[in-house]
Amino acid sequence: MMETPLNAWLLFENAPVHAPHGELVSRSPDGGVERHTYTEFGARTRQLMHALDHLGLDGDATVGTLAWNSSRHLEAYFAVPCTGRVLHTLNLRLSAEDLAFIIGDAGDRAVLVDPDLLPLLEEALTHLPPLDHVIVLGPEVPQTSIPGVIAYEDLLADEPTEYARLDIDERRPMGLCYTSGTTGPPKGALYTHRSTFLHALACTSHAAMSIGPGDAVLPQVPMFHANAWGMPYAATAVGAKQVFFAGALDPQAFIDLLADERITVAAGVPSVWLGVADELAERDGGLPHLRHIVCGGAQPPRSLIERYQTEFGLRIIQAWGMTETSPLASMAWPQEHMRDWPEDRVTEAARTKAGLPLPGIEVSVRDDSGVEVPRDDESMGDLCVRGPWVVDGYLHGLGEEAFTSDGWFRTGDVATSSPDGYFVIADRTKDLIKSGGEWISSVDMEASVMQMDGVAEAAVIAIPDPKWQERPLVCVVVKPGVVIGVKHVRDHLAAHGFARWQLPERVEVIEAVPKTSVGKFDKKVLRARFPQ
Repeated sequence: MMETPLNAWLLFENAPVHAPHGELVSRSPDGGVERHTYTEFGARTRQLMHALDHLGLDGDATVGTLAWNSSRHLEAYFAVPCTGRVLHTLNLRLSAEDLAFIIGDAGDRAVLVDPDLLPLLEEALTHLPPLDHVIVLGPEVPQTSIPGVIAYEDLLADEPTEYARLDIDERRPMGLCYTSGTTGPPKGALYTHRSTFLHALACTSHAAMSIGPGDAVLPQVPMFHANAWGMPYAATAVGAKQVFFAGALDPQAFIDLLADERITVAAGVPSVWLGVADELAERDGGLPHLRHIVCGGAQPPRSLIERYQTEFGLRIIQAWGMTETSPLASMAWPQEHMRDWPEDRVTEAARTKAGLPLPGIEVSVRDDSGVEVPRDDESMGDLCVRGPWVVDGYLHGLGEEAFTSDGWFRTGDVATSSPDGYFVIADRTKDLIKSGGEWISSVDMEASVMQMDGVAEAAVIAIPDPKWQERPLVCVVVKPGVVIGVKHVRDHLAAHGFARWQLPERVEVIEAVPKTSVGKFDKKVLRARFPQ
């Protein structure tokens, strides 16, 4: 067999040659739309490669991006690693102080930034030594106090559109993404060329996102978060059409884009699809081209899965992964022997699970002594994973305690396994509620409460209890005009299989569930708000 390095060039070169008419469509935060072909994308990306060289950056320098989803951002996705440098996607929802910490920790020497995000970068840089270069992703530079800022289009203007392919070792660093830092300071996960290629290849498979040359994909997942779940690399590798929606979610504009661009595969966190559902219900004709929705970041409520299936004829496929797993590790596709089952049985057995591990990913649910627990849908244990796109350590050697001596990564999730091969996230270790010596899953309780009529969102946290150690507190967001109290919630949970000792004594109605920068429920905010 040929010893072909699995590097970024293998992901980049196919589309401009074999899908020259394939489209890249970018909707900006102000509603404007730009279109490029893969031919244009290839030429512009090679121009950026030359520009990075001419800026005098070291051949292995770390280059940051602070940008929305767009074709310009995609050009950086490839130009930076194809020149041997490391792409560091910066989270635009962080505070200036947190952003400064991550830029400094990563050692970024240059940052490509969208014009409307320049003030955020400007504030972050007050906490740091000057960068070598700041490049604004647009035709001109807005007013700024940062010296020497370059306009992206000026940078590319006179550069050649051809670039000699580099022979890059597949084990060299390619991308850097930081964890959300919910249990301490953010830590860097460093992806290699090899791991990124294998992850992209897995994403294209039907075991994962099922992306091929005839698809049009829209990841409503930030490109700053774990490479938008790998979709930009996977879609480019096969020459699929890519559509980017930037800025805050506007359900009406988002659905327009799904319909107008004939999207076949879309992806986003549950809050996206919750926000879109009511608007979609008002539309005639639905989304006939949309084949399936990938939903991850948190467990989607069963009621949401069922609503999309029954009202809109759309399948939500749950995905699970972490920054440390690049991030896609499993997807909840039904198995062949389930083909003739009623839909509600398929939903129960497969669609509400974290999924089946992708080929190449191994999953082990272990007890405190490291022994794998029975696959009985009941026994809980620590979820451990390993595979060719799972990190074996963090940047600067941090977090050694998360890795076992036999090569597994401890995810921090508590899970159960089923005889059918699926696994279910019972909770994050820190979110389990220990009441009277028994465990209560906050995730299970949230999913059940969100099936109640009139409930928009729900989050469950533990509060101290002098008798039972901890008890569940249910925080609910209700729809306009709805009144929900403790009795309503207790009766609903009791009717859906929760034992009497698990039922909450307290319910708080809140305006919104606080969320992290990547759309997950931020329970530490609720714990601070309701300490007892």
